[in-house]
Amino acid sequence: MLDGRTPLHVFERGTVTGVRYSDEILEPNVRLFRGAVGPEFILMDDNARPHRALLVDEFLESEDIHRMDWATRSPDFNPIEHVWDALGRAIATLNPPPRTIQEMKTALLNEWDQLPQEIINCLISSMKSRCNACVSVRGDHTPC
Repeated sequence: MLDGRTPLHVFERGTVTGVRYSDEILEPNVRLFRGAVGPEFILMDDNARPHRALLVDEFLESEDIHRMDWATRSPDFNPIEHVWDALGRAIATLNPPPRTIQEMKTALLNEWDQLPQEIINCLISSMKSRCNACVSVRGDHTPC
């Protein structure tokens, strides 16, 4: 979000399912975050299968958490995808690179904490212009 972020959550072994997404992200983090922000809070996730599970929809409805609508196959609109890219580039510069899962987890958590908030703010602030650019080309490719 603008001027803030939650701690990075790294899923331990296994597949991320709707149940895990609800149990590990929504209930302990999003519920509290929504409470702190208030009724104007809008959840921005994407169309990943775990995010669209029926139990997730039911949880969000029961908590009165509103979700931003997303077009399918539009990850470039979601600022977090660009944040993941910046995080990946930061990890790629590490010398030596992470060699174990635990080293990768530690590196991700460290790089997340060091990622300048200004990058996140800029990506969020650019959403309106990116959406307008998409509308102006009627959903076709937008200029870089």
